[in-house]
Amino acid sequence: MSNRRRERNPATQMIVGLFVIGLGMLFLLDNLGWLDLDLRIHVVPTVLIAVGILKVMQTRSQSGVIVGGALIVVGALFMLKSLGFLNIDWRTLWPLLIIGAGVAVVAKSATSRKQIENSELSLDKAGNESQVNITAVMSGYKNRNTSQDFRGGEITAIMGGSDLDLRQASINGDAVLNVFAFCGGITLKVPIDWTVIMEGTPIMGGFEEKTVPPVAGGTGKRLILRGYVIMGGVEVRN
Repeated sequence: MSNRRRERNPATQMIVGLFVIGLGMLFLLDNLGWLDLDLRIHVVPTVLIAVGILKVMQTRSQSGVIVGGALIVVGALFMLKSLGFLNIDWRTLWPLLIIGAGVAVVAKSATSRKQIENSELSLDKAGNESQVNITAVMSGYKNRNTSQDFRGGEITAIMGGSDLDLRQASINGDAVLNVFAFCGGITLKVPIDWTVIMEGTPIMGGFEEKTVPPVAGGTGKRLILRGYVIMGGVEVRN
């Protein structure tokens, strides 16, 4: 219940709104000639840091914290390098970023293994995962989940794509799926008897539902989507 309250926390929505307003004001002042913004120095690192903070605030998993922290670190490195506070060559910086990505993958793998050992990742009677934890960074992910007790989870796509097929799965009541797409896309395929409720926030992106509405009265199976789409898209269809 605390996780649901956190997802609906209006303070997070206010922070997002204020950031978008501030970014728009900076562009406006730059176009009016009152400021001299350098896209590389000011905007891109700031966006990376802000997206990282938003991901850390939104996530419910340790892997999400790792991804958000990585975005913050990358943005900070870019900003310090561009401002001249960090005297490091790009030929040195890029390998460090690759090493950091590898560390994130290892940490995510170790976390997933620990969750399985502690039975924190619930399984249905058929042995299928009832909760998903998907992260696609500069890559693609395509999978099918047939759990008959699907309970949601978390999907993150950063400069990549994720395709999850749930058409053979089932829900007992409500399932909450947290999504986070930054310059990436997430596609969900759901059964025709599911009702999809979108509570996400798009920022220069979009949520799109292409499902056929269930019959009158419905089955009580609801998939609730929450999260953020930044310069990307989330599409749900059946």
